[in-house]
Amino acid sequence: MSTIEILLIRHGETDWNLERRLQGHLDIQLNPVGQRQAEALAASLDGVALDAIFSSDLQRAQQTAAPLAVARSMKLQLAAGLRERCYGALEGLRYPEAAERFPEAYAALMGRDIDVRYPAGKHVAETMREFSARVVTTLTALLDSPASGDLRRIAVVTHGGVLDCIYRFAHKLPLDQPRSCDIFNASINRLSWNAEWPQPLRVDGWADVAHLETLSLDEIDQ
Repeated sequence: MSTIEILLIRHGETDWNLERRLQGHLDIQLNPVGQRQAEALAASLDGVALDAIFSSDLQRAQQTAAPLAVARSMKLQLAAGLRERCYGALEGLRYPEAAERFPEAYAALMGRDIDVRYPAGKHVAETMREFSARVVTTLTALLDSPASGDLRRIAVVTHGGVLDCIYRFAHKLPLDQPRSCDIFNASINRLSWNAEWPQPLRVDGWADVAHLETLSLDEIDQ
């Protein structure tokens, strides 16, 4: 079994990221900064061979992955299992609004209660345990399928909560402990997968945003 290198990428910035609104399954677009981040991400990986590009089917992830795919004339392979966690009625709310309207659910969110299901909204909420199981099952299926034998390096473009679940899975961290890793928009996180390893997923590098530094300098000059 060969080792597969994974470039695990969070989507670029959205207006709701700036407003600290819970996005979940709501289909929010990148803002102009996020679009520039996606282009900078693709430019930084110019010349890096990819055998497949997987993306959440939500448009903020697809829009981040698109420049990578276009540069290589590759098709995005969409997977609903790579979506962000569904927060039910909390989706679309800023954190203070969620605290005011749904105090019990908000307390469970802040306390990382892994088995609480928030009230339903446009979508039925997932518990944290269900969400993590979905993410790990989806990623494992992509990496351990019969077609994966031809894969050497892939990109997976997804969401902050998904990155958190994958990081915890790789490090065998419990879901209810506070987050211990940085998760940035348009960051590149490098992992390796080999089904024959005792722990098949390994983190090789995390939270790389060096490719976004020129964007920050451009904004200062404006």
